[in-house]
Amino acid sequence: MTPLELDIETTALVVIDLQKGIVAGQTVPHASADVVARTARIADAFRRKGALVVLVRVDPGKHGELFPNAISDIPRPSTPRPPDFAEIVPEMGPKPGDVVVTKHQPSAFFGTDLEVQLRRRGMRTIVLTGIATNIGVESTARTGYEHGFQLVFVSDAMAARDGELHTMAVTKFFPTFGRVRTTDEVLAAVG
Repeated sequence: MTPLELDIETTALVVIDLQKGIVAGQTVPHASADVVARTARIADAFRRKGALVVLVRVDPGKHGELFPNAISDIPRPSTPRPPDFAEIVPEMGPKPGDVVVTKHQPSAFFGTDLEVQLRRRGMRTIVLTGIATNIGVESTARTGYEHGFQLVFVSDAMAARDGELHTMAVTKFFPTFGRVRTTDEVLAAVG
C-alpha cells in the first residue's frame, strides 16, 4: 500500500451522520464515541490547514416520512424520533467555514447541494468518515465515485450497526473505489 498523499487545497472531509440520533446507537467494530473523537481530530487538522469540512446530517422526518419507503423483506423501523435527532454532535461543530448538508436518504449527493459545494470550491478528493459504514458512507461513496471524485475511507473513523456489514464494506467494496486508510495515516497526510 502506497503512503497517502493529499492536496489539501482540493481535498474535503465529508462527515456522514455524526448527529445525536445516530451516534446514540450502538456501533461496531468502533464505538460511536470513538468514531466521533477520531473524526473530530481529522476535522480539526483540516480546519487548521484552511481545508473544507462538510458535515452531513440525515433528517428522515419525525416518523420517517422523508426517508425512502421501499417495500422490502426487512423494513426499516419507523419509530418517532426525538426533536434533536438531526442535530450534529457538538464535538463536530459546525465551526466557522464548515458546510452543513441535510439529506433525506442514504447518499449525501442525492437531492442535496453537496456536489455544488464541492465542485465550486475545486474539490477533487473526498475523505469519508461517519456512521453507518454500509449505509450513508457507502451510498455517498458510490455516488461520489460515479461523479469522478477520488475517495479516501478512514476505516477506524466509521462504524455500523452490524460488524459483518462494516467489514464487508471496508475490506471488499471500498478498496475498489478508493483508498482505505486509518485516522493516523490521514492525519500524517494532512500534516
